[in-house]
Amino acid sequence: MKAAVFRAPKHPLEIEDVAQPRPAANEVLLEVRACGVCRTDLHITEGDLPARKTPLIPGHQIVGIVAGGANDALPLGTRVGVSWMGAIDGTCPYCKRGLENLCDQPVFTGYTINGGYAEYAVARNDFVYPLPAELDDLHAAPLLCAGIIGFRSLRVAGVEPRERVGLFGFGASAHLVISVLLSWGCEVYVSTRGASHRKLAESLGAKWVGTEAQTPPAELDRALTFAPSGDVVVAALSSLRKGGVVAINAIHLDHMPQFDYDRLLWGERQLRSVANMTRSDARDFLKIAAQIGLNPKITVFRLKEANQALAAVKNDAIDGAAVIVPRGR
Repeated sequence: MKAAVFRAPKHPLEIEDVAQPRPAANEVLLEVRACGVCRTDLHITEGDLPARKTPLIPGHQIVGIVAGGANDALPLGTRVGVSWMGAIDGTCPYCKRGLENLCDQPVFTGYTINGGYAEYAVARNDFVYPLPAELDDLHAAPLLCAGIIGFRSLRVAGVEPRERVGLFGFGASAHLVISVLLSWGCEVYVSTRGASHRKLAESLGAKWVGTEAQTPPAELDRALTFAPSGDVVVAALSSLRKGGVVAINAIHLDHMPQFDYDRLLWGERQLRSVANMTRSDARDFLKIAAQIGLNPKITVFRLKEANQALAAVKNDAIDGAAVIVPRGR
């Protein structure tokens, strides 16, 4: 099969012919229809995250058709999604507490095991999600990490209906979260660099849109940060009411600057990190996405254009999400 292969940080992915994977007894073989490009893929390929497997096929927002290893629950031809969490040990203290996103021995799709920048991929039976018919292949792909982790960020921040919620950064994840927030009757305030991102936020229904240097005109109940920047975290914190929460949706931060505790954190304001996701998050979010007709903005790249897709994400050159299609487009 054809695959885009990562071998060393800051080197281009290589488009190669590699052996088609064979599913183990607890896995299915998927013919990949689409794979979303996540900023985490960029952190992996640029060396911000330490290499866990080389060579590696990246990609963890996979839409595929069961093509092998079928069973009664997943017959041949079933259309499923695969996300970042590829497996857990099920035995560590966190798994036993129902906190599988904090598992001590997790498996990460496209990081510790091969992912979806390829014509075929394998995934564990209990970590694939049958997709609602309302979600087509291309538009479902970005939902499988950007959407799910954004939804988990809402849960970590404790967002309630009709609250004021700030989104700091407006890339692939935030432009999906806003639709969920509006369906809950929330007021959404967006702070982001880039005129095209601000224009997109306005078109999707944000109450206020400003640059990263501007402060929202109302105190926020909750704020979600999507940029891997400590400065953005502090900007979000400075916009909160007393008792408010900032959820940091980033697997990596460039730094964490000093800030004034008395002014910014006192008053029971809280900073919370968002770590991975659970299968419950995935199932609940995909159901909501189908119900509200969530239709992310996408730009499609062919497999041979995988490096261009990563560059587009790095440079904020596209609005919404990048999606790689391995075959026929």
